[in-house]
Amino acid sequence: MNKTNILPGFKPALGFTLLYLALVVLIPLSTLLFKTLAPDSLLTWQGYLDIIGNERVQAAFRVSFLAALLAAAIALVLGFVIAWTLVRYSLPAKRFFDAIIDLPFALPTAVAGIVLASLYAPNGLIGKPLTELGFKVAFTPAGIVVALIFIGLPFVVRTIEPVLQELDTSMEEAASSMGASRWQIFQRIIFPNVFPAALTGFAMAFARGVGEYGSVIFIAGNMPYVSEIVPLLIITKLEQYDYAGATALALTMLLVSFALLLTINVVQMLLRRRTSETLAPLAPVVAITP
Repeated sequence: MNKTNILPGFKPALGFTLLYLALVVLIPLSTLLFKTLAPDSLLTWQGYLDIIGNERVQAAFRVSFLAALLAAAIALVLGFVIAWTLVRYSLPAKRFFDAIIDLPFALPTAVAGIVLASLYAPNGLIGKPLTELGFKVAFTPAGIVVALIFIGLPFVVRTIEPVLQELDTSMEEAASSMGASRWQIFQRIIFPNVFPAALTGFAMAFARGVGEYGSVIFIAGNMPYVSEIVPLLIITKLEQYDYAGATALALTMLLVSFALLLTINVVQMLLRRRTSETLAPLAPVVAITP
């Protein structure tokens, strides 16, 4: 029997997709790699190691990746709670909350950084009481985490929310009728379904946080060895006409970010496969549950 493709025009669509990825993503990134490895490049292998081994550069990498990792983890927890509230409860101003969640997508990052710096400054609306309690946020690494949570939270909410909407509540009702507690229902039914999407949101928030610049520089303080991020260091080297140093930092961020995202995507694929195999035996039980 001849199988027909469900999607008409599959080959042109595939060709357009590959062309788009090549022009917008693959060619620019590969150009950075090939220019760096070219024999006539200003950046030699030993020069690359010297740049990456610099203490200031290593400190900037630690600040960027650790702040992005912590912010993505916090955004993951907050994003799940927000998505659960929006899906499972009827809110009178749900459209308003949806708009607030999507605001970081439309708000210029520089504006977000200025607003956050004003709020969390020692004399700001939020920063002043925190300073009196002994917590300083603005112009410290904590300020970087706050800014990255602000720009990463929408990614987590928008990836978890559709999964919760499509989650079949009959499985939860069946488990409850069989005597399962709320924690068991969450552990055995809700968590396996939501976790792959949550991991995707975490990866997107982390990737956005690693390369974030505009919303961070105003609240970070930009102190070398303390609160200086890699994107700022790249801009600094470009302003000093140190193109080799900027290229080395950009290439390192590209390789490390790609490796982390590839690992997360592979883990996500394995989790989806395992989740489908785990939930398959529950299908007959759900089907006969009134």
